[in-house]
Amino acid sequence: MISRRDTMLGLAGGVLAGALPAKPARAENRPSRRPPPAQRKVSSPAVERELARVKAAIGDPELAWLFENCFPNTLDTTVELGRLDGKADSFVITGDIECLWLRDSSAQVWPYLPLAKNDAVLRQVFQGLIHRQARCILIDPYANAFLPDPKGTTPNKWAVDDMTEMKPGVAERKWEIDSLCYPIRLAHGYWRATGDVTPFDEEWRAAMRLVVATFRQQQRKDGPGPYRFQRKAETPTETLALDGYGFPTRKVGMIHAMFRPSDDACLYAFNIPGNLFAVTALRLLAPLWRAVGGEDTLAQDALALAAEVETAVRAHGRMTDAAGQEIWAYEVDGFGNRLFMDDANVPSLLGLPYLGCCAADDPLYRRTRARVWSGDNPYFFQGAAGEGVGGPHEGLRMIWPMAIIVRALTSDDDGEIRQCLGWLKTTHAGTGFMHEAFDQDDPTHFTRSWFAWANTLFGELMIDLLARKPALLRAPLR
Repeated sequence: MISRRDTMLGLAGGVLAGALPAKPARAENRPSRRPPPAQRKVSSPAVERELARVKAAIGDPELAWLFENCFPNTLDTTVELGRLDGKADSFVITGDIECLWLRDSSAQVWPYLPLAKNDAVLRQVFQGLIHRQARCILIDPYANAFLPDPKGTTPNKWAVDDMTEMKPGVAERKWEIDSLCYPIRLAHGYWRATGDVTPFDEEWRAAMRLVVATFRQQQRKDGPGPYRFQRKAETPTETLALDGYGFPTRKVGMIHAMFRPSDDACLYAFNIPGNLFAVTALRLLAPLWRAVGGEDTLAQDALALAAEVETAVRAHGRMTDAAGQEIWAYEVDGFGNRLFMDDANVPSLLGLPYLGCCAADDPLYRRTRARVWSGDNPYFFQGAAGEGVGGPHEGLRMIWPMAIIVRALTSDDDGEIRQCLGWLKTTHAGTGFMHEAFDQDDPTHFTRSWFAWANTLFGELMIDLLARKPALLRAPLR
């Protein structure tokens, strides 16, 4: 991905409904930061009803205002509806980076799934995105980001000279396991929410066959496989070692990942959150595949691969912390080398229950979670503005609101959730939106004023809390 250090820092937000206030005003007097109705990309009656319902139940005026701005942000600003080769098409950009990431686009629309059954506009959005993602995977299953024109050549300065097999339609070609997991999660979620099998045509089925084959290929049992990547960059996490194939591994059955969900290069190629997400995704694919009439051999292969990867992760993906307790590693190489850290981008160790990879009360997860949100994690930061998890992508001191949101989504503790809401409320720097990252001591120093994934994830949190913790959400924060 483009280095987010190249995106705007501070309080510029030109695409987001006007200039930002010079200083914070009273929350209840703040106008909506949504684009005017005529300028919104997609208008969904169901989303508008849900927005009104949930906003009315939020007791803190500033949180209610944040929800109003954030929850519809993906539809308001990032979705282009159309037709491509006679099919519904939805091209969903990340925000200030005008390309479609398989991961981000899936996550951005995820909170709207429960509303899709009774809203034709939302069904069009999901059908179009499922079609577009299938097309993208068939162009190149190793790419993470794509262009609007499937035959276009990347204009992106950060990727144009990459030493890899760049294909038409590809914006960036960083191999990340989750890039193929998220479209499965989205497809399965759409099917379960609506019962609609319209988008699961032969093109989609061909894409899913390629997903399973790519995961098999990246077990690297029979050699390194076809993928390699190098980039001339000052930042080591932008390129891969050893002629672009990454550092050595022992072939233990896990899937190799060259890049993390942050688009940063892996240190050890067996990324544990990514592999656990692949296990979950493959197990979601099998029932959907059977429901849409796919040959049963693919469903069986997906389940067999999931079992093999899970066995390997459990055998090689754990480590012992300083207190002698067993926890998940973040990355391993199969030789016994293990890295403990966590990154705010999901899949993360913190977000495993959110993705359905484990139960929130699983003892192994609980021990790992405690280490993630502590000084044992080199990318855990504490300061005057708050505390949370970041990652190498934006550097030290930079806390990602996404991690704070995921902590609240995976918590049942009222005090912990309330503290997370407090940090989210006080670190948006008067903009009314979530950002990619903010400085631990100064939230007016932030990256990405238009980052739709974080915005709709915040909306998802508010809806989740209204269902799980209505009394907590109705009480104003102090």
